[in-house]
Amino acid sequence: MTATVSFTIDSPLGPHSTTAAYERKGAGEPLLLLHGIGHHLQAWHPVTDVLAAEYDVIAVDLPGFGVSEPLPHGVPYDLGTVASALSSLCAALGIERPHVAGNSLGGLLALEMGRVGLARSVTALSPAGFWSEGERRYAFTALRAMRAGAGVLPRSAVERLARSAAGRAALTGSIYARPGRRSPGSVVAETLALREASGFEQTLSAGGSVRFTADLPDLPVTIAWGSRDRLLLRRQGIRAKRTIPGARLVRLPGCGHVPMNDDPALVARVILDTTKLAR
Repeated sequence: MTATVSFTIDSPLGPHSTTAAYERKGAGEPLLLLHGIGHHLQAWHPVTDVLAAEYDVIAVDLPGFGVSEPLPHGVPYDLGTVASALSSLCAALGIERPHVAGNSLGGLLALEMGRVGLARSVTALSPAGFWSEGERRYAFTALRAMRAGAGVLPRSAVERLARSAAGRAALTGSIYARPGRRSPGSVVAETLALREASGFEQTLSAGGSVRFTADLPDLPVTIAWGSRDRLLLRRQGIRAKRTIPGARLVRLPGCGHVPMNDDPALVARVILDTTKLAR
């Protein structure tokens, strides 16, 4: 069940209070799950039960996404501010230095948390920040097109499309290799989440100049990329490996940009293999 937590974040404009939504299950060392831009914590549902058999799993809606509040007015959605907000969220939940797994934007945030000492291991699934300028423009154009499409469709049309495999492919084929496997209800919910994400444009604007260039030599890191990722092309994984030479680079056969639904067992295994390297 989704709960909320309030916490204070430090920002360039001073301390501010905000509230975030999260789901928590399991017991053991903490494992924080971070979704991508325009998505919500439910993206992790295909793998949370498996992960919760071994860990205290916390999936969160990032600020300005899902049902979490946006960052306070004037507070930037830059990498440092959002990573700091996640640190404050963890403190409010009584979590200290969790394992962190993230997808896309969430993968970039997971790496940033690792860089500043806030994570005990990092699993980054198709993380942002390893693109060329042309690849970044392509991805941002595709994301804006997806959001525009979600915005013009009335809910009744989204629900009608989601009832068929072809309709689910039309709505979510840009991020899933196997969109027909996604349930109709999940497709409706994530389409609405994309449409209603208040932090979407500010996050894209902040991400325009972002490149992740830091090595993480003392941290277990896995970079995993879907072989059928059509949003962030898999060659970006090679750049990530060059940036972080000690990271494992794992191919996810048959998976798209959001691989948790395409192959839940494989994604869960990749995350668990990474966390165990920290023991």
